[in-house]
Amino acid sequence: MRPPDHLTPRLILITGLPCTGKTTIGKQIAERLSLPYLYKDGIKERLFEAMGWSDRAWSKKLSLAAYSLLFYFAEELIKAGQSFVLEGNFSAERDAPKLKVLQKKYGFQAVEIQCVADGEELDFRFQKRWESGIRHPGHVDGETYEELRLSLLAGRLPPLGLEGEYFELDTTEFEKVDVEEVLKRLALKSLTQRGGVNRERGEKTNRERKPPGKEKKKGGLKKD
Repeated sequence: MRPPDHLTPRLILITGLPCTGKTTIGKQIAERLSLPYLYKDGIKERLFEAMGWSDRAWSKKLSLAAYSLLFYFAEELIKAGQSFVLEGNFSAERDAPKLKVLQKKYGFQAVEIQCVADGEELDFRFQKRWESGIRHPGHVDGETYEELRLSLLAGRLPPLGLEGEYFELDTTEFEKVDVEEVLKRLALKSLTQRGGVNRERGEKTNRERKPPGKEKKKGGLKKD
C-alpha cells in the first residue's frame, strides 16, 4: 500500500566504495535535514558486539545479516511515509533489485548520491585506516584489502538505477566537500521530516533569494 501523496517519502541513498567518506557525508546530510540515518556498518558493529567477531568469513556473514536488517528498517520507515537517509556500499547487482521492488511497491522518491574518488587515493585511505585501527576489529580490514583493491582503484561503483535523481560527489579532496552545496544542488532543503518535498517551497522565490555574492560560504567537512 502506498502512503498518501502528501506523505510520499524521499529516500536519500548515500553509496560508494569504502573510504569515500559516505558515513561522514551521510550523517551531515541527515543532521542538516533532521532526518533518521540508517547505515549498514552501524548495524553490523552492533551485531559484532552482540554475537562476537572472528575472521573474514564471519564478517561477510554479519554483513549479509546487517543488510537484511537495514532493508527491513528501511521498509518500515517508507511504509510510515518517513523520509530518511540510507547509507552503505550498495551493489547494483545485489541490492538494486530489492530497492526497485520497494520503490515500485511504495512509490518513494529516490536520490542517489554516490561518493567517488581517485582510485589511488582510496587505496591509500584504506591502508591508512587499516593501519590506524580506528575501525571495529570485526571488519578485519587487513584480510579484506587484497579482495577490495581492484574495486578501490576503480574509484566508483555502478549506479543503482532507481527512478529519481543521481549525483556523483567527488571526495578526492575531502576537505573541500561542502554538504550545503550538495543540498542546494539537489533541492533538498525543502524536505520535511515527515513526507517528501513541499512542492510549493521546493525552490526559493526571487524575493527570498539573496543577491549574488551575499551568501556566506560554508567551510568544508571534517573527515572522521
